[in-house]
Amino acid sequence: MAALFNLKAGRLGYSLFSKTKRFVGRVGDLKPSHFPLQNLLLCRHFTSKLSETHHDSTVNYLINSCGLSPEGAILASKWVKLRSSKRADSVLSFLRNHGFSKTQISKMVRTHPHFLNSNPEKTLLPKLEFFTSLGVSEEDLATTVEHEPMLLARSLEKQILPTYNFLRRMISGGKIASVFRNCSRVFLEGHSKNVEPNIGILRESGMPQSCISLLVAHFTQALMQNRKKFAQVVGEVKQMGFDMEKSMSVMAIKALSSANSKSIWTRNCEVYKRWGWSDDDVLSAFKRYPCCMTKSEKKIMQVMEFVVNKMELSSQMILKAPVTMGYSLEKRIIPRLSVVKVLTLKGLMDENRNLGSVLCFTEKQFLERFVTRYRAEVPQLSSVYQGKAAIQDV
Repeated sequence: MAALFNLKAGRLGYSLFSKTKRFVGRVGDLKPSHFPLQNLLLCRHFTSKLSETHHDSTVNYLINSCGLSPEGAILASKWVKLRSSKRADSVLSFLRNHGFSKTQISKMVRTHPHFLNSNPEKTLLPKLEFFTSLGVSEEDLATTVEHEPMLLARSLEKQILPTYNFLRRMISGGKIASVFRNCSRVFLEGHSKNVEPNIGILRESGMPQSCISLLVAHFTQALMQNRKKFAQVVGEVKQMGFDMEKSMSVMAIKALSSANSKSIWTRNCEVYKRWGWSDDDVLSAFKRYPCCMTKSEKKIMQVMEFVVNKMELSSQMILKAPVTMGYSLEKRIIPRLSVVKVLTLKGLMDENRNLGSVLCFTEKQFLERFVTRYRAEVPQLSSVYQGKAAIQDV
């Protein structure tokens, strides 16, 4: 077929690779009588064959070299036509040499296949080097880029560096690596679209720079909302009575900033009411510890069941210390409250002690104050803490 094509191309008087564009550009100026139907059909036939061959080679490469499924390769091939396997090979080799696993590379190619046509040294390397300079480990960098591969397509000079410089004015350089790990989208979208305008809203509401910096460093995602939605959240926080000069207002903004925060609030209100709380109680708990309204229904029920049903404490105890909902049930709440229960039954501790004062201590502090201190009176207390002895057996 190739020989036949060359022969026919010679009779038509042009080379497909060197003059096709010029020849086709003149077709619109020709009358049908000047361009025989036989030659037109022949040209379409060979163009179609070349397209099919090119498409097939791309699909085969995506399957064999990138690990895509046949279906995924066909879909990805609609977005990329490999100019050469040599360039694509260099991209894959580059990513492997910088800590990307086969699975991560496959995912990146599947979602953004045009990366295979990138220049590794000129396009990809400068971004990887920059993010590494922030203190991001190779492992964290690969994980982040796997989920946001378009980061490597953004301009370093026009977007990434300006966003970094803006963040650097808000927080210390050491915290920017954490921002990258937790909210890399800020480098993808840039700071000027939402983050900077929303910080302006916070300043207008009276929030000091210390609280703004806290929000930027730890809850950057909340600042990525559009200006209208963010202004509504800030308005709700102020209406609830939060002092915008205190860090608790930052926690409240974070808690109310998720896409489905309204439905979560409604659901959790109903859950807490099952345990005797009122609407005022819910708001009171939220003002003490905003994250109590972001927990799952399962978590709330498990904590309530243990504290109320097994420890025989009032749900009001959690209302007074809603931070309880922020601790691990298995690792902190169960072992510590079990110790407190034993000490209470032995008359060594007031049963109305605030839960927060028990749960907030570090493990070393807790052991010293509640276990080691009473070792003589209750020798098995350590076993209770470790889950090796039941409360009723002590």
